[in-house]
Amino acid sequence: MIRLAIIGAGSMAGEHAKHFGRLEGIEVVAVCDRDLAKAQAFAEHHGIADVYQDLEAMLARDDIHAVSNVTPDGVHKATSLAAIAAGKHILCEKPLATNAQDAHEMAAAAQAANVINMVNLSYRDAPAIQHARALIAGGAIGQVRHVDASYRQSWLVSNAWGRWNEDSQWLWRLSESHGSKGVLGDVGVHIVDFASFPVGDITRVNCELTCFEKAPDNRIGEYVLDANDTALMRVSFANGAKGTIQATRWATGHHNSLALSVHGDKGAIRIDLDASKEDVQVCLDDDVHPARWSTVKAPSTPSIYQRFVESIRSGNNDQPDFARGAAIQTVLDACFVSSQEDRSLAIAS
Repeated sequence: MIRLAIIGAGSMAGEHAKHFGRLEGIEVVAVCDRDLAKAQAFAEHHGIADVYQDLEAMLARDDIHAVSNVTPDGVHKATSLAAIAAGKHILCEKPLATNAQDAHEMAAAAQAANVINMVNLSYRDAPAIQHARALIAGGAIGQVRHVDASYRQSWLVSNAWGRWNEDSQWLWRLSESHGSKGVLGDVGVHIVDFASFPVGDITRVNCELTCFEKAPDNRIGEYVLDANDTALMRVSFANGAKGTIQATRWATGHHNSLALSVHGDKGAIRIDLDASKEDVQVCLDDDVHPARWSTVKAPSTPSIYQRFVESIRSGNNDQPDFARGAAIQTVLDACFVSSQEDRSLAIAS
């Protein structure tokens, strides 16, 4: 039996509790949150026995083998390093940290402590992206030449998820002083991983970040609405391919849409997670000349929760690990500098 504790008691923590609760041989035994009442309500709702307000007290328990860190982005580093120092295997929410230096420090600490470490880049769970990676690695499309990737949200123009201008859970995401890194930090981490996971490392980026006016003086109450809400990137990959990556909250008609096209000198693949998480469209072999596309059903793939648990059992650290989280954060850091200085930047390896 693997006993797991959850750090944080927000809505995403509920997703972690739900997924881990469905797995054989896993028992979620404790939850910790600075808001004790919130933690108590969370524990009651999810059937968790023990509640903590003091993280060190929870981590001191020898019978807890692993933690799931679902705290706000700004405290990922402190809480993760505490768990690592206590010898706990750790799954951390994305982004791993709010800057690359902190993320690399976390990755080094996890490696030195020899604990299983993973970051929840959740769209890796889609069978389509796993199969696309396998097709590309197997040479199905030849040498990759061009990549297009997009993450489109519309909650600044749609009330489908609530009214952003009235609700703190949305307003803080638009305000740098409230800890937001904008759309780039929030969902850019996903689309950068989604594009580079099947293609390879990003080696150069030119990024433009924009914050559009959303209210008088771009302010609502205590929230200064100054965080970027559209990100456009031109990128180069280690294999020589070129690409575009975009993320926006202004994509009217898209609630939460990820799409990827990868074009090679022998074929192409494309994925639209809105249409299907299992389907990969392919243009291969004799279909290249008439530009004819067909659909391949991807085999099922385990979730990150299953892969985290299997990593603990086997001792073999699956992906995406903290080192991958740090690599993605390095790209995001370069995007901020690129936009501010209006120039292309090489990505430090």
